[in-house]
Amino acid sequence: MPPRSRPRLIITENRPGARWRAVLLVLVWIATVAVAAWSGARWASPDAGALRDGLDALQEEHAKSLQRIDRLIQKQTTLERSAQVERDAARALQDTLAERDAELASLRNDVAFFERLAGNTAQRQPLAVHSLSLEPLGDGGWRYLLILTQNLKKAAISKGSFTLQVEGSQGGALRTLEWTDLVQKPDAAALPFSFKYFQQIEGSIALPPDFIPHRVRVNVRSNQGQTEQVVPWPDASSSGVS
Repeated sequence: MPPRSRPRLIITENRPGARWRAVLLVLVWIATVAVAAWSGARWASPDAGALRDGLDALQEEHAKSLQRIDRLIQKQTTLERSAQVERDAARALQDTLAERDAELASLRNDVAFFERLAGNTAQRQPLAVHSLSLEPLGDGGWRYLLILTQNLKKAAISKGSFTLQVEGSQGGALRTLEWTDLVQKPDAAALPFSFKYFQQIEGSIALPPDFIPHRVRVNVRSNQGQTEQVVPWPDASSSGVS
């Protein structure tokens, strides 16, 4: 039998301090890296505190600016509303003044009318059509106001009747609407009147939808005779037409 081989013994040197030195080197490296990082950040931003203070100041100023903007917007809105109120008031005042001017003009016309009618120097005239005004009512309807006058010295009462005719065109052809057409009554009679100096007569007439009026013919019959007056359409402000 071959002889048994003897076990080989390996002898190593036990160095417990080597492991601790490795751990210490790692800790030193970590500390060095941390110090280097802190130093880098410190040198890269030496005034970080001042920057934070400046940023806080900017944010505070920004907030104040926003507040000032809000106040300015509110002030502008208030001014715009005040301006609108003033414009509305001015427009209303203009409308009122226009109405007053129209009323004054009407009163002046009335005064002049009465002065001409009753004044000592007024020209003496027999029965006549003083004016005819027309105002639309809608749907082809028109309101008329007829004023008949006379100012003869020691005039007696004028009695009679009148009718209206409207001359115009319809469907491209000339046409005259008679009194019965205007009041839409086939048997309509002339309207009566009776006065010593003047009389206002109101009424309404109707026109066909496709009728275009050109003029109005006023026919008056009285105990003084017959008179006829042609008035352009419409004549809403005529006075003393001839």
